Amino acid sequence: MVEIGDLISGGSSAHWFNNGGNTEQRPSPPRVLRDLAAEADVRFNGNRPWDIQVFHPSVYRRILMQGSLGFGETFVEGLWTSQRLDETISRLLSRDVEQRVNRRTRLRWLSALLKNILFNRQSRRRAFQVGERHYDIGNDVYTAMLDPTMSYSCGYWARADNLQQAQRAKLDLICRKLNLRPGLRLLDVGFGWGGLARHAAEHYGVTVDGITVSREQLILARERCRGLPVRLELMDYRDLKGCYDRVVSVGMFEHVGPKNYTAYFETINRVLNDQGIFLLHTIGEHADSTVTDPWIDKYIFPNGKIPSPQRLATAFQPYFVLEDWHNFGGDYDRTLMAWWKRFDAAWPSLRARYDACFYRMWKYYLHSCAGFFRSRQGHLWQLVLTKRKRPATYRSLR
Repeated sequence: MVEIGDLISGGSSAHWFNNGGNTEQRPSPPRVLRDLAAEADVRFNGNRPWDIQVFHPSVYRRILMQGSLGFGETFVEGLWTSQRLDETISRLLSRDVEQRVNRRTRLRWLSALLKNILFNRQSRRRAFQVGERHYDIGNDVYTAMLDPTMSYSCGYWARADNLQQAQRAKLDLICRKLNLRPGLRLLDVGFGWGGLARHAAEHYGVTVDGITVSREQLILARERCRGLPVRLELMDYRDLKGCYDRVVSVGMFEHVGPKNYTAYFETINRVLNDQGIFLLHTIGEHADSTVTDPWIDKYIFPNGKIPSPQRLATAFQPYFVLEDWHNFGGDYDRTLMAWWKRFDAAWPSLRARYDACFYRMWKYYLHSCAGFFRSRQGHLWQLVLTKRKRPATYRSLR
């Protein structure tokens, strides 16, 4: 077994480089990190756009001691950079480098594992934390970053040339898969800023009820849906009541957590009528895992957990029949990079309220997630589910 001290000692030397005429000294990596990165065709202090430029030797120590948490934190602190951060992350994830580094941080990995096994991190008491810490940071950030529909989920790029087209295509795809028509009642579980509720009410003539755990989302979504048959509330999904013809949930299931999958599907089953259709739009991971990326968990989506195919199927099987499972995860890469371009262009108007660390944090968030989908570790699924009592044949749509 290689010890941390042995790993760090491999990086005592440094080499010189020229950066725009300014000569600086950049620390060389420990052998173990250099070799792991090389497997993904990434170099420390190399000259290709996706190579990692390290400005301080503590970067290596923190990666070795903290894994992907240290990797992300040192980027946010400005201790390293990459011209093509999205491609850097994609290459590393394609070779599962982050998992291999994280496994070396045994105590932290074991602590995260036990926390997920022993505690319900998405309990009722904690349900509103992600709203407070992520979705409520400021509607100005999301208004600047997102398209006019205010859709904060993967767009559908099959026939789209820009972000707004992709998001409108996604909203319409969902409505068509749900077979919406005037007079139906739709429940939107986790309505975001009201983009889908507004689209469904305006273009398909349905009445919409929606719930969220974000106070800022609720305020803006109510404004955007004013005058439409849309009722929006601040509520945990476990408190839902009523009976609906259709249920949809977009980008919310990632906050439910495996310990609550049964409660979630029981709730949807209870409020959906026997002839109804349920569409679940969620990020998924290609293989089952017990822990969430520690940087994402700490700084972006507290208490989140992406489902695997086997866990998801096991959870819904007692309640629903699977009618369709649609994967278009590659479109999330394109969506995230479009969000980054909009955020970066809007930064001059945002910087008075947010500091440079926030800028680098948001850059790392969007680029690392783009790399996650590009590497095909991550996927985007739309599942159409119905009850066994529904006699009609469902025809899948694209």
